[in-house]
Amino acid sequence: MDGLEERMLTLRRQIRAAAAANDHVRVRSLRAELREVERRWEEILEPPTLRRPPVREHVHQVLTLLGTPSAAKLIVTVDEAFFAGLLSNTQLTSLRRDEEKSFRASPNARPYYLCAALTTERLSPVRGLLAVSTWPLPQRMIGPLSPRVDFLLATIRIADHVRRIEPSAVALRLLTQLAQNVPGATEGYGPADPAAVAAAARAELDVHQEKDRRQRAEAAQRAAEQLPEVKQLFGAGLRTAARSA
Repeated sequence: MDGLEERMLTLRRQIRAAAAANDHVRVRSLRAELREVERRWEEILEPPTLRRPPVREHVHQVLTLLGTPSAAKLIVTVDEAFFAGLLSNTQLTSLRRDEEKSFRASPNARPYYLCAALTTERLSPVRGLLAVSTWPLPQRMIGPLSPRVDFLLATIRIADHVRRIEPSAVALRLLTQLAQNVPGATEGYGPADPAAVAAAARAELDVHQEKDRRQRAEAAQRAAEQLPEVKQLFGAGLRTAARSA
């Protein structure tokens, strides 16, 4: 590492000298070499196998488990319960905005984007919710019943996941907290039983899901007809939605 650091210092001095001499060809060559030396230095400092995946990959992993548009607080909590626990609310603050910039700069260059959930009424982005671009459009719609439906769906997915693994204390605590908001899902003050939680959540889901599915499907069809692809992912502005209405 000492040799690489010395080489980086030398290259930076050479780049400054070449820039002062307006030798642009040499500047580009030296910068390319500097980037390669910096890459090798970082690999020694932190080997690729130990490097943390980007934040967007952590969020995608959590959203794939949940299967519903979700708020940052829930994403961070689920990441702590089941995955690396490396996320924080502040890391997610500008994520959707950054994803939209990336999509506009180079549409569909990535296999997925972290995008918006859309209101069924105005097709505008729902504040604070993240979704995945590869999900069907109805899955990313949020109508009057959708927050409750999505809560129940996420609870079922978490309960089923807890049953498949050896859960940590954090995972059991999360499941128990969710169960307290589902009638009949838990008794007493001990850890919730994942099978009972899933059954109770499915029972309530049967009451709301069909009407919610119709509302979402109707809104998704309207979005597909009225909005370009970028706005189907990241939402229509209020003025655009008002004109369409």
